[in-house]
Amino acid sequence: MKITRIKLNCSEEAEMKRDISTDSALFYFKSPVVFSKAGRRIKMRGNSAAIFSSGYMQNFQPALGTKFCCDYVLFRMSAGDKQYLAASGIPIDEPIEVGDDYVVSGILRCMKAQSMRQNSANDEFMELSLRTIFIALNGSEDGVHEKDVPHLNKLRKLREEIYRSPAEIWEADILAEKMGISRAYFHRIYLAAFGVTCRQDAIESRLQYAAELLRDDSLTLSEIAEKCGYESDSYFMRQFKQHKGCTPTEYRKKILESED
Repeated sequence: MKITRIKLNCSEEAEMKRDISTDSALFYFKSPVVFSKAGRRIKMRGNSAAIFSSGYMQNFQPALGTKFCCDYVLFRMSAGDKQYLAASGIPIDEPIEVGDDYVVSGILRCMKAQSMRQNSANDEFMELSLRTIFIALNGSEDGVHEKDVPHLNKLRKLREEIYRSPAEIWEADILAEKMGISRAYFHRIYLAAFGVTCRQDAIESRLQYAAELLRDDSLTLSEIAEKCGYESDSYFMRQFKQHKGCTPTEYRKKILESED
């Protein structure tokens, strides 16, 4: 399996159509969505997914009164990959209810982060990660519930907002106060819910947004740093290299060469 594109937090307010292509696609929908297929309209709640085969016209839109938000991965499959997916029993070109939403979204974020690294093991990491998502979509694991982690639904909404608005300042003290809990307790339940701290998510959200902006070579590094909420260009570049293994300039060169 060859991953050709990863896009996180794609946001639309209107119908979204994807033309027939040689790439297959995995979509993870964070908001309610309506699928159109063979004259049928299938409405799904937030936290649903769909795997579209190559050559399939994908057509979906936000449910009434909502804004469309999703992550997606484009990939190419060999004959063996197609047999593997067929044998897994996962529905193809059909919407799927996602039981463990934060596992799927978490793996997608890891894949996006790994795609920014200059690493010879990237292809293997991406393939294994995508297969793990397939297993999660086909599994019966119920995932973490409110009884396991208090305030789980609020934490999930907060985490999505962090990745949707990376330039905002996400201070644990302020967030804990809004939830009516102590800072230490907030840290504990956030880590229990997602396996990372709120600060780690805030940094990752900024760097992922920076990676998207670096595709536009008309933007300077200073402009990108400002759009991502950094007050210091040098701090942005230092943090990017520390977490992603290359400088923003090196990443931009790499991504533009690969797209050419």
